[in-house]
Amino acid sequence: MVSGAQPAGWTDERVETLKKLWMEGLSASQIAGQLGEGVTRNAVIGKVHRLKLSARAKPTNSTPRARPAARPAPRRVASPSAGMSSHMGSAAAKPRPAMSRPQSVGATALAHDPQMDQELYVAPAVQELFIPEDKRLSLLQLSEDTCKWPIGDPLGKDFYFCGQHSLESGPYCEFHSKRAYHQVDKKRR
Repeated sequence: MVSGAQPAGWTDERVETLKKLWMEGLSASQIAGQLGEGVTRNAVIGKVHRLKLSARAKPTNSTPRARPAARPAPRRVASPSAGMSSHMGSAAAKPRPAMSRPQSVGATALAHDPQMDQELYVAPAVQELFIPEDKRLSLLQLSEDTCKWPIGDPLGKDFYFCGQHSLESGPYCEFHSKRAYHQVDKKRR
């Protein structure tokens, strides 16, 4: 692997400079720029991690980044047909009110949302069809005509398949087809 500029290595002097700048609150990019000689931002981050430096101090002279000023909307050149529909032109000349967006600060992916506190739907317990032990089938005993509904824990000794006669329209018997392909209640749609 060949790369462009190779740093001269992390000398004691460079490590001390890195520690000093890190504790002053400079970013990894700023430190890399000051160290120069091919030191990259990623090299600084890696060295900070290997040195197990604590989180850097908040910079004292940091000010929030200024957002660029909103650009004015581009002016449209009046076309010859603009005089024909004066009511259209006046509607286009009115500025639209700005849409307000909710302000959020920081990472909000895992933020608490009160709407999610609503009671969760829990499906009612359904009575399982009793299959006599001599009618229970293993995976190797299944055929095209048997119900392939699994019952129990696949890792347990008591795991089996229903084994009743399956419908021609699917892999399950009538009882298990109703469970697998139930209609959503009209109220819940």
